[in-house]
Amino acid sequence: MDRTKRRMPLPESLGVLRETREDSDVVMTVMGTAREWMELGELHPLDWIYVPSSMGQAPALALGMALAQPDKQIIVCNGDGCMLMNLGSLVTITAQDPSNYTLIIFDNGIYEITGAQPTPATAGGDNLVDYPALAAAAGFRQIFAFDQLDHWQQSARDVIDAPGPTFVHLAIEPVPGAAGPRSPSHAPTRADQFAEALQG
Repeated sequence: MDRTKRRMPLPESLGVLRETREDSDVVMTVMGTAREWMELGELHPLDWIYVPSSMGQAPALALGMALAQPDKQIIVCNGDGCMLMNLGSLVTITAQDPSNYTLIIFDNGIYEITGAQPTPATAGGDNLVDYPALAAAAGFRQIFAFDQLDHWQQSARDVIDAPGPTFVHLAIEPVPGAAGPRSPSHAPTRADQFAEALQG
């Protein structure tokens, strides 16, 4: 990965979201974002920690939530490797056109939790895929990109509140020696509690 390009730390970039989220916002995290989100402190009833997960499926699962709960803002924290697993979901999202949907891609250029292998979108230190351009081609209404923490911090709430579907690209640093996330508790129980909070 080209170290001359600006990137922000993953925990701090998630911390911005945690600080700016409103009480009715649903925040879905997966893979590395789930691991780091749990490290930030006590979970909110509308946090969906997608662990265990099927890699690449978080954006589609969140789309279902957005359609079922149009009065709640649905925010998905997806990795670039996960996004590559299911690029077709971008078109499915825009075809449904949910105004309450924000997809945030945390792009570190690697499959972090399986050994830091470069993704097919990264070669020789250069990014081969322009994720915001993919989102634009798929028809997202709002598209944003950030590589500096202070800019993300200043803009995060306005970005989330923009009428979606919204696509956000965050350039982040890999977490050295990162492990896979562990489920915070018994999955069926978590699902029941989340469903109750979502419908409440």
